[in-house]
Amino acid sequence: MAEPAFSVSKLPGFTATAVLVFVCLYLPILMLVVYSFNAGKSVASFEGLSLQWYAKAWANEQVKDATLRSLTIAAFAAVISTFVATMAALGTTRRKAFKGQTMIYVMINQPLMVPEIVTAVALLILFASVKVATGYQGLGYLILAHSAFCIPFAYLPIRARLEGMDLTLETAAADLYASPWHAFRRVTFPLLLPGILAGLMLAFVTSLDDVVITLFVKSAGQDTLPTYMLGQIRRQITTETYAISTVLLGLTVVLLTLFFLLTRKKG
Repeated sequence: MAEPAFSVSKLPGFTATAVLVFVCLYLPILMLVVYSFNAGKSVASFEGLSLQWYAKAWANEQVKDATLRSLTIAAFAAVISTFVATMAALGTTRRKAFKGQTMIYVMINQPLMVPEIVTAVALLILFASVKVATGYQGLGYLILAHSAFCIPFAYLPIRARLEGMDLTLETAAADLYASPWHAFRRVTFPLLLPGILAGLMLAFVTSLDDVVITLFVKSAGQDTLPTYMLGQIRRQITTETYAISTVLLGLTVVLLTLFFLLTRKKG
């Protein structure tokens, strides 16, 4: 008789450990959401339910400006990084293995392996030189910095989607006299589209909540929503910050749910 398969879930203390981990992960988030509806000004005691802090955040012009700036940067960065990631994924998967392929894969995913502070300092040095040479101080630096940092986040789901696609469909299109461009447009791209959308959303979320790179690269008056919140917390923690954080949390949950739906494998 075959021995039963090993299962981690049957080890002593597994359930208690799992519960403890989930409590540590989600209890602070739950408290954040609850206190964002606090009727009082205290951030330590709950005094009833109210939407006043959401209303104050909505009426705050600085919050509006920072939010619009964050969404603009994240949208441009997501589109640019997803386009580059798609080209990179096609170039590293839809061909025979070649020398140096692993090195290229490592280079594409470098922002995931190098501490973010190192990337931020490197971008600061580069863009400081460009600013001196050109005099340009606009949002272009933040868009380029976020785009570079988000490429691996978009690349991974797109590459995973390509590796799960059947090459025989493209071969069949070629046998039916389809040009490489028509085969890509009519066969590869429609099948790849869920992966592209998933990479786009992941890059958007990554750019939207970035703090470290933004702090190092931004010029005066270019606060994004995360850096604005960080500045507010340094001065005084307010329930308005909780409300903004809860809205960002809700947006992130929606996008990550869509990401999961697009990337899950169907039976």
